Amino acid sequence: MSALKKEHKCEEAEDWLTTYADAITLLMAFFVMLLTFAEYDIPAYQEAVKAIKENVGNREEATPTEVLKQEIKEIVTSQQADQVVTVTVDDKGIVIELASNAFYEPGSATVRQAAIPVLEQIAQTLLSPRYDTYAIEVEGHTDDDPISTDLFPSNWELSGGRATRIVRLFDEQELDARRMAAKAFGETRPKVPNRDAQNNAIPENQAINRRINIRVFPMSLKQRQSLGQKLEIENVEKDTTPIPGAVDIPTSAPAPAADIQPSTTAPEIEPAAQQ
Repeated sequence: MSALKKEHKCEEAEDWLTTYADAITLLMAFFVMLLTFAEYDIPAYQEAVKAIKENVGNREEATPTEVLKQEIKEIVTSQQADQVVTVTVDDKGIVIELASNAFYEPGSATVRQAAIPVLEQIAQTLLSPRYDTYAIEVEGHTDDDPISTDLFPSNWELSGGRATRIVRLFDEQELDARRMAAKAFGETRPKVPNRDAQNNAIPENQAINRRINIRVFPMSLKQRQSLGQKLEIENVEKDTTPIPGAVDIPTSAPAPAADIQPSTTAPEIEPAAQQ
């Protein structure tokens, strides 16, 4: 009987090894992933950290990318723009897709007035300090219908103009321009076929392909370091730039003036030169 009790106690004492082994395995996998991230894949890193917290710490925690996605979705819903704006996640970060028909006039890069509040609120969200190291890329896409105007000789100019206008609007909202980029793809990357097998246009598909993609994703380690170096240089330049109208204040007391003794002899006056 006593032998059975001892064996039962030994089994209970070794139960902790299972949990310990799981934790060590997860930690080992975590550090192996860190070593294999050549460019420091931030979204994958965030997912790894989240998985470890959930499995080892037994608590759920949303990643910054997931938080951003939820915040953008709430903006879209509050502005009743969920029919023309979609928010998804890819392997880099957040993708905010805008339907061009709802945001621009046909053949134009001018943003409709009704669409500006949505973009302004998105920009205000991206101004949050937690997203300071997130890059913003705005991509312009068109359908395959050709365009030829003075402003837009082709779809390249149209897609670029639309993307650039979003970047300018974000810049007006005081987003750091060094975080942003505008890209033009024209009709080269359709989501769905523009035409059927008989080469007839499919209007519904063309409308889907006319879009703006706003990609928001964590910067790589190199991008963060580059941004940090630029900020340091700017701070140094600000500190060394003189302020117009400023007066230099001496940091030490001026040297005492030398005593001037009055002269006891009259100065010699030379005769004037003859004319």
